[in-house]
Amino acid sequence: MPYFEIWHYVLLAGLGVIAGTLNVLAGGGSLLTLPAMIFLGMDGPVANGTNRVAIFAQNLTAITGFKSKGYSDFRLSFSLAMATVPGAIAGAWLGTMVRGEMFNRVLGIILIAVLIHMSIERHRKKKMIAPSEPATMEPISRKQFWLGHLCLVGVGFYGGFIQAGVGFLLMATLHQVMGLDLVRVNMHKVFIVGVFTLVALIVFAARGQVLWIPGLGLAVGNSIGGWIGSQISVNKGESWIRGALYIALVIMAVKLLL
Repeated sequence: MPYFEIWHYVLLAGLGVIAGTLNVLAGGGSLLTLPAMIFLGMDGPVANGTNRVAIFAQNLTAITGFKSKGYSDFRLSFSLAMATVPGAIAGAWLGTMVRGEMFNRVLGIILIAVLIHMSIERHRKKKMIAPSEPATMEPISRKQFWLGHLCLVGVGFYGGFIQAGVGFLLMATLHQVMGLDLVRVNMHKVFIVGVFTLVALIVFAARGQVLWIPGLGLAVGNSIGGWIGSQISVNKGESWIRGALYIALVIMAVKLLL
């Protein structure tokens, strides 16, 4: 285990607030925390496993936050979450096997790919921002229901493997495939991620690839961010957060690849 000083835990908690908020609003928070933990001395797979502690805590508070605002549909959320579990188990197992420089290279490539995606989709995602009042929900067709569940098997695999950027895949599946408005997209997203993250965390913990104390420090920040993200609309402050995130991710991607 790398040596951690007090300021390391403070840094992780601070990054966790930003990451948790960003994860709930859109996605990509783990693209900030994962490289940060690697730069603090964690091995890639250990950082990957430790990150799940914070993600799980973040989504518990986000679920509570959404419910406090009158947004919950636990029956559908649970059904969608269960579709991700088989893929999450397989993905997490693969994540425990990818080590050292290979993990860093994979993460660096994913950082760059998601940065490109975020840039291209920035204006479209702003148009997807949900209003502050509940939108009228169109009925989900049988085709949308089953196709969405099928897509979530693959999303679960990616989420179990590396987590970073999985929010974008979930938003695409729930919004574009299943036709849900963004309020309900985010409402279901935090429940789904919470479930498959717990599954992945168990796999990583069984392999001894979780550092619990740093993970709990990060979890404090992510939990605060998860609550904040559930209480505000995506466009409030998102532009500034994403600007800072772009700069940080470019630096981290170059560092990881080189």
